[in-house]
This record gives sequence, C-alpha cells and structure tokens, in this order.
Amino acid sequence: MRSKIKVLQVIPKSGDGGSETGCSDLAHYLTENDCASYIVTSGGELLKYVNKKKVKVIRLPVHSKNPILMLFNSLILVFIILFFNISIVHARSRAPAWSCLLASKITRRKFVTTFHGTYNFSNSMKKFYNSVMLRSDLIIAGSNFIFSHINENYSDHLINLKKKFLVIFRGINTDYFNSSTIKQSEENKLILNWNIQKDKKLILLPGRLTSWKGQEMFIEAINLVNKELGSEKFNVVILGSDQGRKIYKQKLLRLVEQYRLINQVKFIDHCKNMPAAYKISDLIVSSSIEPEAFGRVSVEAQSMEKPIIASNIGGSRETIINDKTGFLFEAKKPESLSKKIIEVLKLDESTLKSLGNEGRKNVIKKFNIEKMCFSTYLEYKKLTN
Repeated sequence: MRSKIKVLQVIPKSGDGGSETGCSDLAHYLTENDCASYIVTSGGELLKYVNKKKVKVIRLPVHSKNPILMLFNSLILVFIILFFNISIVHARSRAPAWSCLLASKITRRKFVTTFHGTYNFSNSMKKFYNSVMLRSDLIIAGSNFIFSHINENYSDHLINLKKKFLVIFRGINTDYFNSSTIKQSEENKLILNWNIQKDKKLILLPGRLTSWKGQEMFIEAINLVNKELGSEKFNVVILGSDQGRKIYKQKLLRLVEQYRLINQVKFIDHCKNMPAAYKISDLIVSSSIEPEAFGRVSVEAQSMEKPIIASNIGGSRETIINDKTGFLFEAKKPESLSKKIIEVLKLDESTLKSLGNEGRKNVIKKFNIEKMCFSTYLEYKKLTN
C-alpha cells in the first residue's frame, strides 16, 4: 500500500493575506483527501481558525531574514521532516524558502515554492535572494501575470528541464464570500459600528494603508467625483490598517482635509467580517498603482455580486472581465477612476444585478478555493509518484 502524502507548508506569519488564507485552506483540504498536513509559521491571527486536530501547527521564527536564524530554522526543519516523515516541503515566502531549500536537500524531499508576488529587485544581490523561489522541484505562479514576470526576469533559472513551472490561480472560499449567507443583523451591526448613513451609497476601498495601494489617488478621484455629483450622494470607507505607517496615514488624513472630505470619508482600521463589509457597500474599488499579483479584493467583490472597479494592471486584468463582471480604469489616473465611479453610480438596478450574477459565475468557474486546492493536490501526487 502506498503511504499517504505528508505536506509541510512553511509561511512567515499567518495573517489575513491571500497567501496565508490559501495556505490554511490547502492545509484543511489535504486532510480531507487522505493526506497529512503540517504548517510551520511564526504565528499570527489566522492560526485560531486552523483545526489543530487535523492540521499540525509548529511555531518557528521563519519570518526572520537573519542568516543565523535561517540556518537554525533549516536544522529544525530537518528534524521535523525526518520525525514526521514529510513527503513534500512547500515554501510560500523567500526567507523561509532558503531554510526549506537546505532542509529538503539534506533530507532529499520534494521542494515546492509558490510565487505570491513580483518580488522586485534593484540589484544582483536582491535578485539572488529572490531566486530561491525558483530552486524548487515545482514552481507555482499565482496568476498569468506572475508567470510572465518570472519568465521575463528569471529565465536563466528555468533552464533546468527537471523543474516544473505552472500557473495555479489563487482562489477564495465562495461559500464564505456569498451575499445570500449574510444575516441582516450582521449588516445592521456593521452599519452601526461604522456609523454609516443608510440613505447614501457607500464606496469601499479595502486594503492595508501603503502607498502602492493607491489611497492618495483614490481620494483625488473622490474629489473629482464630488465636483460633478456633489458630496451628498455617497460616503466612502477606506478600510485597512496602516501597519505602523503612521506618517503615510497622516498624509492621507491631510489630503482628506485639503479636499474637505472629512464628513464623507471614514478610515476603518480593521474588519473581522469582510463579507458583511462588501454586502453593505454599493461599489468596491481597488486602486493599486503597482500591479497586484492576483487581486484578492477584485475576486471577493465579484463573489459577493458587487460592482468592482480596479486598475488595469497586474492580476486584476485576469480576474475581471471588463464591462461584464467589473470595470478597469487606467492605473495612476484619478480622472479615469473618477469617470468609472460616476458611471457605476449611475447604473440602474437591473444592470447591477446582471453584473453581480456574472461576477459570481466568473469566480466560481475560475477562482474558487476548491479548484486551487485540487490543482495543487494533483501536482503533489505527481511529485510523489
């Protein structure tokens, strides 16, 4: 009898990002398909949602870029791999990937990496550091955009024909992001907590507060929308933590004051119930000025049957069918974004309903978590065979 596959996923922290939720979802999927599942991480909020009876969680400082700690992690990983007889080691970030690379070489186990971002580099040393993600037996790109980025920038690392390089689209839980499962009490609670006026439309911009997410440009676009529609038509919520970027948040607050949007724009640090946040919103915006590797917000909004406007760069170009499941605007152009916002705010209910239906169908067909997990599981089986 063939022994069952044992997969060890290694990720720096278990936060609420796309790579972290994907790691958790895959870990649980594996246990339901006769595989043993292990996660090594330094900790994080998401761990409380991991079923510890099914998934073994081991704490290690794998978030650290300290070379001594990375070597220490390698040695501990060797022990873990041998003790639990791990079949496959799957790294989801660069620092832990170096530790995993050494451990998998020593133990002669299969090594898998997932490219979750573009991992930009400004010099040869940084490019070498990034290259660890291409030193595995299987390289997974989370989107066609990432696949192209790797081909263009790391082609010299793909010469070895023994390596397999493919796209497995990231996915979301379409049962969780389902508008029909949100209770009215959940909506009312969030409206009360956020102090939202029910008689006005709500525009939501989710995403951590960092300059490349385009919050400044978004605020400029809102100012332009007000010049045409007036400020009484809608309210705005910018949802996301500054993660210590206090100066950047102050810059955004000053911009809101400058455009006299204080009574119209709210900053909310965190929301535990994102499906409800999407449900109470009339329009979702993703205003990134640099390419999103995948664009989780765009996919979640479509799954919730909400109109989404996103930059026409990166993963959003793949996840959104323009003018059918959402809308793309010219990146870095507040004028382009403002025109799209005005266009969507003027749509009738019938058009919005059709847009929502098509959006959800798009996500279920291409970007659901089951498809992502099943595709990864099949690749694991091929590796172990």
